[in-house]
Amino acid sequence: MRPPLRAMVLAGALALTAGMANAQSSVRIGMQLEPPGLDPTAGAAQAIDSVVYGNIFQGLTRFTETGAVVPALAESWTISDDGRTYVFKLREGVTFSDGTTLDAGDVVFSFTRAVAPDSQNAQKGLFAQIEKVEATGPLEVTITLKQPQGSFLFNMAWGDASIVAPESAATNATNPVGTGPYVLKDWIKGDRIILTARDDFWGEKPAITEATFQFISDPTAAFAAMMAEDIDAFIGYPAPENIPQFQADPRFQVLIGNTEGETILAINNRQPPLDDVRVREAIAHAIDRKAVIEGAYYGYGTPIGTHFAPHNPAYVDLTHLSAYDPERSRQLLAEAGYPQGFTTTLKLPPPSYARRGGEIIAAQLAAVGIKVEITNLEWAQWLDEVFKQRNYGLTIVSHTEPFDIGIYGRTDYYFNYDSPEFRAIMAELDATSDPEKRKALLARAQEHIARDYVNAYLFQLPLLTVARKGLKGLWANAPAAATILAELSWE
Repeated sequence: MRPPLRAMVLAGALALTAGMANAQSSVRIGMQLEPPGLDPTAGAAQAIDSVVYGNIFQGLTRFTETGAVVPALAESWTISDDGRTYVFKLREGVTFSDGTTLDAGDVVFSFTRAVAPDSQNAQKGLFAQIEKVEATGPLEVTITLKQPQGSFLFNMAWGDASIVAPESAATNATNPVGTGPYVLKDWIKGDRIILTARDDFWGEKPAITEATFQFISDPTAAFAAMMAEDIDAFIGYPAPENIPQFQADPRFQVLIGNTEGETILAINNRQPPLDDVRVREAIAHAIDRKAVIEGAYYGYGTPIGTHFAPHNPAYVDLTHLSAYDPERSRQLLAEAGYPQGFTTTLKLPPPSYARRGGEIIAAQLAAVGIKVEITNLEWAQWLDEVFKQRNYGLTIVSHTEPFDIGIYGRTDYYFNYDSPEFRAIMAELDATSDPEKRKALLARAQEHIARDYVNAYLFQLPLLTVARKGLKGLWANAPAAATILAELSWE
């Protein structure tokens, strides 16, 4: 027997209301790269933090959209007069998603694990100044540094400094267990990751109860997905040529901001002939940054001459040291013994800035006699072959970690750069808290790597976000690779 028309209309209205309510509590986010794992303390890929930072995992401190460092799992802290001892008071009632309670022992475990000889942490340098970590109370942690470090609280806000539990740390890459407001619901490899809000989260309940991160590597497919409204937002939209079209469409909002992403032509400083500073300088002068920015990112992006974000108050414009000058490149190559040039490899990860920029830079290098053999790698291949094995000549990548010039002091880093002078500058910086003295030291550090031509510095990666109208809380700027779901809501 068919129900009466009034009942059918009412049922339809209820179904529509339920569907609208569901839509208002969920979000679909496009991202170009799939994370290789979900443990931010054991992987270098930006895509990891894009999914889990602040959502699944949390640290003692965290970044806000402005780059400010604020309390997270630590509700407060005190610093000794000599700047070497930090006493953190942890929040009460914090639990991991498996039901275990956060205590001081978890913090001790996390940092001990990070500095261990077999540590897989991609940013072990963040913890290099830690001399001792102690649980001085159930919810109190005392960290003693080898010497004062002005950036310590900043370092603790990185995803690499997330607090993990000993019971679950070994399997966090595939089954992440954190203190954040979300848990992993499903991961369909090659397609999407779905997070759902925790019922037992210790803090304020977020408006978004389910989030889908959809992997769309092809810029054309990204455009089609946005236009069809199959996704609600694409953070780090990979096809800047489409931005004017989205700006003209009333269905969408477009945010154009800054990232911490220094986009560089990274150079293997230990591989001949790239181990000769004259050759590296020749490479730098062969590159027309303006043409790269126009061709790879349609004019979006700020030229850089060193590994430092232009929006940082301590930034020094050193682009003149590597100005486009093909004739100077040829002279330097001849001085180095390569008047006819040489051949090397250019291994490119998937992002469009790398693939598009690689073709342009290859042509520019060829014009001065440097021939490059281009190989396109998937992200996991790049991490293994370039980042881990350091089996490459040249590569293009954006370093999106905040304030990460310190990586040039790591002799085990994939640049293969070794400068005692640079390490001395960074050691002095670590021991300095006076703002003006730190600014002067940072200027020296920037100039040192620029004059050593460690890499060819291209441009600061902009943050292009395209989203449906009505989605609030998206970061315009990205001081860290993060999609903070708890800050999102629908109007």
